[in-house]
Amino acid sequence: MLKKTWIIFLLMTLITSGTTSLHAVSKKEKKPVHTQINIFTPGTDDFIDYAKYGVFENLGTDKYKYTIKDHVGLKEASGEGVFPNVADIYKSPDFKKLKREKKLEGDKWAFVNTLDSQANYYKWATAQEEPGVKQYYTALALEQSGDYKRAVKAYHAITVFFPKSTGVTFWKTPWYVAPVAIEKIKYLTREHKELGVKLVDADIDIIGKYDDEKSNDVFIINPGKIVPATSEDWILKKADLESIGVKKVTGKEKVKLVEYNNNHFQLMVDDKPYIMRAIAYSPTPVGLSPDNGSVNVSKDWSWMDYNKNKKIDGPYEAWVDENKNNKKDRKEKVIGDFQLMKDMGINTIRIYNFPELNKELLKDGYEKYDFMYMIGNFLGMYGFHSGAEWFEGTDYTNPKHRENMLNSVREMVEEYKNEPYVLMWVLGNENNYGTVGVPGVSAGTSCNVRKDPAAYYKFINECAKLIKELDPQQRPVAICNGDLLFMDICAQNAPDLDIYGANAYRGKEGFGTLWRDVLKLYGKPVIITEYGCPAYSKYITFENNETEQAEYHRGSWLSMEENFAGYGSGNALGGVIFEWTDEWWKAGPPPEFDQHKQDIIGQWMGPFIDGWSYEEWFGLCSIGDGKHGPFKRQLRKSYFTYKELWEKYRK
Repeated sequence: MLKKTWIIFLLMTLITSGTTSLHAVSKKEKKPVHTQINIFTPGTDDFIDYAKYGVFENLGTDKYKYTIKDHVGLKEASGEGVFPNVADIYKSPDFKKLKREKKLEGDKWAFVNTLDSQANYYKWATAQEEPGVKQYYTALALEQSGDYKRAVKAYHAITVFFPKSTGVTFWKTPWYVAPVAIEKIKYLTREHKELGVKLVDADIDIIGKYDDEKSNDVFIINPGKIVPATSEDWILKKADLESIGVKKVTGKEKVKLVEYNNNHFQLMVDDKPYIMRAIAYSPTPVGLSPDNGSVNVSKDWSWMDYNKNKKIDGPYEAWVDENKNNKKDRKEKVIGDFQLMKDMGINTIRIYNFPELNKELLKDGYEKYDFMYMIGNFLGMYGFHSGAEWFEGTDYTNPKHRENMLNSVREMVEEYKNEPYVLMWVLGNENNYGTVGVPGVSAGTSCNVRKDPAAYYKFINECAKLIKELDPQQRPVAICNGDLLFMDICAQNAPDLDIYGANAYRGKEGFGTLWRDVLKLYGKPVIITEYGCPAYSKYITFENNETEQAEYHRGSWLSMEENFAGYGSGNALGGVIFEWTDEWWKAGPPPEFDQHKQDIIGQWMGPFIDGWSYEEWFGLCSIGDGKHGPFKRQLRKSYFTYKELWEKYRK
């Protein structure tokens, strides 16, 4: 994720709730779960066939229209809170009671993700807000309360009535509500097969969505319909790739990227299919931070030997604190992160080409633990390799910056091109976001992509061509973009890339139409180069936070599986989990942020447990109270979720 500077955190204190540390919260504290919602008028139809109550016109075009013919019947079918039935909310005795008790007063945005689903529901169902956004948060309250049937009904109303609804993200960029509603429906009906329905034919494609502007958007709309479904309808059926045949093979010898005649893609290692199950690995001891130079970026985790026994700490000497008492008990043997990761099913580690990365360690990871590595270059992000000052930022039209970065790419390939453990080359790290800071506020500038995105992607292509000239094995070259921002410009200017990589944090529903969007516009396979969820939120217990984090990871992985070669869009190659262990330096280093405590301040809003990203909590492993930092691991539920999901790949 974006590396934060001290300026960001000073600014964030203005918009977040404080700097309370982990040690101010009792892990034994019991808090209630989401309340249930009492529905006064539930509606006559469990799921609505809108064709019974109106007329659809121009489905699948930008001239889509739905006209209600039976207003009374549709309101009765919908029930309270589902458009067009809003009036029945005001008749509810529960609504009147909360209104009387003044429990619905205040900013509506304070009624999102709290445990009082009843209040959240009433507040949003009666809010003055853009209609699609209003219906979305009404549906979300229903979902959080466990009323999945009515949640599906409410989300579906968005696709029918408000398919062009657009909100605003924390970063002041457009948020397209209806496509998210579609993914919500798909997720809920898949996860709760007892509903006995599924959504078919739904597709809301937005031409012009790859920039920050709304004025050029064109919506191609089909809201889809809810139809009966059995458990067999959810079984994925794989195409026979062998009979379909191969169109193109990229790569020689060990690593190949295969494109089939149906435009599906598959990585092959040693001529066997390779599903990339990767992790971002950077175990940083408590109190140390690259922000203040206490972590030497030229000799990072791959060299750390704090107990001076000539063994690298994390990979070889980590141990699992099974009872979470923050002590190493006699039965808790040293196992090492490498073994823990292998046991979980990880086969790939994402790293960067720091000058003195411990190649003997990488070799050992490959030979003993079967790890392959994604070798990356920041390509000017955070000022790395370009020679730019932080506040100046890398300029991709500056000949000197370009020369410096090309030399860095050349050095990377020359250093690793003969190593058998290189899976692919990765360029950048969400450089398209440009600045590291709060939107609209002058802060540290790490690169200037937004000033001239075409120049950046042309330079990406130049780097890709250079790598192909230097690498005798022609291993794939990927970009690491921030989601799909400027993906259309990337497609126009970087044809020599082999793989589109995206850092994407879209929620537990997975990645939506990302796979299709890339294939349709760019014709490339996709790697999710970062995804994950913090194991912390304000409202629920630590144990339940772990459960929510695990559900997020499970949904993300299933989204990939549904689009592997032979399934769906067929261009998913795998993903990189962010991350292995919590990093306590991410919310620092101003004085009010203590690097010796795990901070619980939200850095930015997103589709996480309580709507905030807590960057010090993304690990699949906690480090407990922070003592024994280089060695102690407390495995979260997400670890075991992956171990179960990936069992089939280890057979």
